[in-house]
Amino acid sequence: MPTTGTHPRPREFAARLRSRPDSTPLARLLLRAYLAGMPQGERYADIAELLLGELVANAVQHSDAPPDRLVELRFALIAGRLRIEVHDAGSGRPTPRVSSSEDERGRGLFLVDELAERWGCCPRAGGVGKFVWALIAPVPGLAEPAFDAARAAVAV
Repeated sequence: MPTTGTHPRPREFAARLRSRPDSTPLARLLLRAYLAGMPQGERYADIAELLLGELVANAVQHSDAPPDRLVELRFALIAGRLRIEVHDAGSGRPTPRVSSSEDERGRGLFLVDELAERWGCCPRAGGVGKFVWALIAPVPGLAEPAFDAARAAVAV
């Protein structure tokens, strides 16, 4: 891994996708591929995929940006935490809301709030749009052999 001074430089990933509902599964696939190349990336995978899916879906469904704008994804492992970001050109800011038991939708940010170590929303450089970020802690004690055994048990 390249280093700067005494600190390892994080391996980062960025991609731009169309602002369409079918970009959500593609975003999760890109995240899986990124984590597969990282040491102990599997320790972040399940929670990260769930939260990324929610953030991309929100960016696509709730953005007031023109339809030709793209959604940008960024991933980086920094200091033992996975940082995911979803950028869009919309002006709205996400806010968690309370959903009733009859609501079919509206629980995405609740999940982000509950499962992320921290999350937030910031304006993008240049003043167009925003990005929503989440920090995800690794699942403790999930070593690769145990992870493989758990996946095999679920597959049966």
